[in-house]
Amino acid sequence: MNVTIDKNSGYCFGVEFAIQMAEDEMETCEELYCLGDIVHNSMEVKRLYEKGLRIIDRDQLKELRDCKVLIRAHGEPPETYKLALENNIELIDASCPVVLKLQNRVKHAFDSGKAADAQVVIYGQVGHAEVIGLAGQTRDEAIIVTTEEDLEKIDFTRPVTLFSQTTKSTKGFYHIKSLIEERLQQANQDSKVVPNFDANDSICRQVSNREPQLARFSTEHDVIVFVSGKKSSNGKALYSVCKQHNPNSYFVENEQELQREWFEGASSVGICGATSTPMWLMEQVAAGITALEAEQV
Repeated sequence: MNVTIDKNSGYCFGVEFAIQMAEDEMETCEELYCLGDIVHNSMEVKRLYEKGLRIIDRDQLKELRDCKVLIRAHGEPPETYKLALENNIELIDASCPVVLKLQNRVKHAFDSGKAADAQVVIYGQVGHAEVIGLAGQTRDEAIIVTTEEDLEKIDFTRPVTLFSQTTKSTKGFYHIKSLIEERLQQANQDSKVVPNFDANDSICRQVSNREPQLARFSTEHDVIVFVSGKKSSNGKALYSVCKQHNPNSYFVENEQELQREWFEGASSVGICGATSTPMWLMEQVAAGITALEAEQV
């Protein structure tokens, strides 16, 4: 049985940069705090914990003084930087450049849209670290939409500026965009003027380009094993692409979740993962599949 790891899978630039910054910093200090999981992968979080990276939440951050805290790739709202100054906390800022640019765009749209009573709408997951940082640029006034039902939060008699969480599905974004356009037309059909709608496709292309790549990869193998942490929204989106193009696709966090019956009669297995999946973990899963095959011989 041929086992192949997708060369396009694994860490995106932002995650790789954040992990490298953490490892470099821990070479000179015994303990480094990180605000939230540095990556949505429990295996990688465990590996870095053993090196001295300690995960904290926002409540714990308020109690810290005179220490170093890593800001992960997802970015943070302005309040985090303000608190760090007040508590003499040195921030190791590993915010992804793509996310930082988007934060600036969201803030500009919010500030410049006040005169027109415009609404900033973010297509993303409520509670996701990146979305918290983006909403913070609007003093948490941004409207977060994930499903069609969430569109009820929008006032369609007022202007709308739409952005997307960088790791969301491109297809999902354009679906939401078209629904907002329809609602604006419907809500103002008796008026001569339809409120302005400014839609910004702010999805990271390093992430979105993986969808067509994975679609092709999934059709090239009898079985697909997708490796990702269960917390990863990017992982869920990319796995759905695999499943759509190959029904014999399976989601695992590590090699211990592999099941022998998945590979019965298969001549080729493809292993792929999310932007938060380390290459070493996909290699471990590949070794696990090889071990299962050896047991059958």
